[in-house]
Amino acid sequence: MARQQARFVEGAMKNGVSQKDAVYIFELVDKFAGYGFNKSHAAAYALVSYHTAYLKANYREEFLAASMTLDRSNTDKLALFAAEARRSGIIVKPPCVNASDVDFLPEPARDGQPGAIRYSLAALKNIGEGAVEAIVAARKERGAFQDLSDFAARLNVKAINKRALETLAAAGAFDALEPNRALVYGNVDQIMAVAQRRAEEETNGIVDLFGGGAGGTPKLDLRPVKLWTPMERLEKEFEAVGFYLSGHPLDQYESVLASLSVQTWSDFEAATQRGITGGRLAGVVVSARERKSQKGNKFAFAMFSDSTGQFEAVIFSDTLAQARDLLEPGTPVLLTVEAEREGDTVKMRVQSIEALDKAAGAVQRGVKVVLNGNAVIAKKAEIASIKDLLKPGRAEIRVVLRLDEKGRDVEVAVPGRYEINPMVKGSLFALPGVLEVVDL
Repeated sequence: MARQQARFVEGAMKNGVSQKDAVYIFELVDKFAGYGFNKSHAAAYALVSYHTAYLKANYREEFLAASMTLDRSNTDKLALFAAEARRSGIIVKPPCVNASDVDFLPEPARDGQPGAIRYSLAALKNIGEGAVEAIVAARKERGAFQDLSDFAARLNVKAINKRALETLAAAGAFDALEPNRALVYGNVDQIMAVAQRRAEEETNGIVDLFGGGAGGTPKLDLRPVKLWTPMERLEKEFEAVGFYLSGHPLDQYESVLASLSVQTWSDFEAATQRGITGGRLAGVVVSARERKSQKGNKFAFAMFSDSTGQFEAVIFSDTLAQARDLLEPGTPVLLTVEAEREGDTVKMRVQSIEALDKAAGAVQRGVKVVLNGNAVIAKKAEIASIKDLLKPGRAEIRVVLRLDEKGRDVEVAVPGRYEINPMVKGSLFALPGVLEVVDL
């Protein structure tokens, strides 16, 4: 290359390029000569790119399932793949003890049904590949699990521990056997006890003739537990999966967000391409990392999540001092942001931040709480417990007693005005005897 410099500069000058520019250009070329793609290297990459693009275009479910399997220990990448699948019209099905495997499983579109990807059990937190292989082996040996008692009786206690069962319950892997995740999660000890007893009996050659159920399967004695609110259910799912899979906490705020003129992250990102530099966003706090500037001022980089993706914004000292208590993971917040686009990257600064529940309470007119009349009459549900959850506010509450046997409802207004937001609505719905909670 050193021998070529004089020839290059001389030739460039003959073509009207100044000597200074010719030397500068040659230095760039010389630097690239340290490592550059030769034709054989470039051709190999081109072929791999072609194969990859072909698979992604024609076998999207298989391609994404394979990509997710490759990165199943990286929840950040799994969240991106899951979001891409949804954008492509591919359903990401939750993990299931009767359908999932160690790998992510593709389910191609057929008979007018959209394609799908079944989530891997081994991609969940706190559960190893060996535990999943034990579940799959039990399923292959004697067929699908019929209920929780059947699962407990066939559970390999040497491969699966209590923490793994809690993860499976929180992630929804038992939904096909028992849709109440809180009930399964709260009875993990009973499941383990049945499994251990069964294992000891098999070791000692004992046959249980009075265990109950078909084939002597012992029935689980499930103790009652408090129903999870929708928010609690999603928070537990987030802990088990690493991101929101079956829904998003902001789904409960859908009508409120429209009233507050809030944009989704994907819509706002698209708007910045048209020159928009500010807006209102809602998000659930994922993480916050505080830093100090060279001048000693504190600032933070915070990651937020909405139903369309995750986004990061910087929070400077004045705003941080006012809103630090809102930056706990899992907190729904309302953000006013300024944005600046640099190529494909959107850099955002938070101008203001407030609790989304507070903003929602200001626009919520009221709710109607529908109660099971039979449960109230049998005193399995206490109307007084509704009021225990409420704080003074601006919203109206109406209680409807559903009397099925008479084919009519009895509706009464609760005296006073109360603070109502999606979190309160979720707590009301979790009360015994509550059939539904609807906006007025």
